Amino acid sequence: MSNRILLLEDDISLVDGLKYTLKRNGFEVDLVRTMKEALSHLPQINTYDLLILDVTLPDGTGFEVCEKVRKQGNQIPIIFLTASDEEVNIIRGLDSGGDDYVTKPFKLGELCSRIRALLRRTGNTNNNNHTVIERGDIWIDLLGSRVQLRGRTLDLTSAEYRLLCLLVRNAGRVTTRSSILDELWDSTGDFVDDNTLSVYVRRLREKIEADPSKPDHLITVRGFGYQWNEVSV
Repeated sequence: MSNRILLLEDDISLVDGLKYTLKRNGFEVDLVRTMKEALSHLPQINTYDLLILDVTLPDGTGFEVCEKVRKQGNQIPIIFLTASDEEVNIIRGLDSGGDDYVTKPFKLGELCSRIRALLRRTGNTNNNNHTVIERGDIWIDLLGSRVQLRGRTLDLTSAEYRLLCLLVRNAGRVTTRSSILDELWDSTGDFVDDNTLSVYVRRLREKIEADPSKPDHLITVRGFGYQWNEVSV
């Protein structure tokens, strides 16, 4: 059965090539061109497997659509198409609940690889036999995608949640930057700007550390990657 994608894109010069390539790669595609049109699909959003949202629209932004989807409690994978890779846009996308972003102009093959990687990751989320991870003062409910640190529930984006799960599963061991990119994005990690990972880490530290500039949990191992340090309750 084909994966269904809702594509929100108003650039007519892009639309035909996008739809053709996605269909040729085995995806079913429904196209909408405005924020209003996209929001009209919200009641049926569960019939889709992934959303591709252009950031700049004639009547709003893809961020706003993403926020409304997440407010419904829906964790459907979301990729942003953005004309800018400025850090402020990356952060806005992460904060609104996006999973990945692709900067225009992009190769259509790259987008398809990112889609497949994202569908693989989200499809594997619930295939874990262990439903709860506990490491010192942190508790993760994998089925409910909930995280508590010292009894306080953390409000994480889906990308921050996946990064945290990866680090906590490997507590006490160094997780290299390249292995994080492989796990969170695609085996061809060069598709993703390494700077994006630094942004994820910094945002995560702001949510979990008492003093983000002197982290107790999420430790940088210079030249290698990151390590989750288990802190006793």
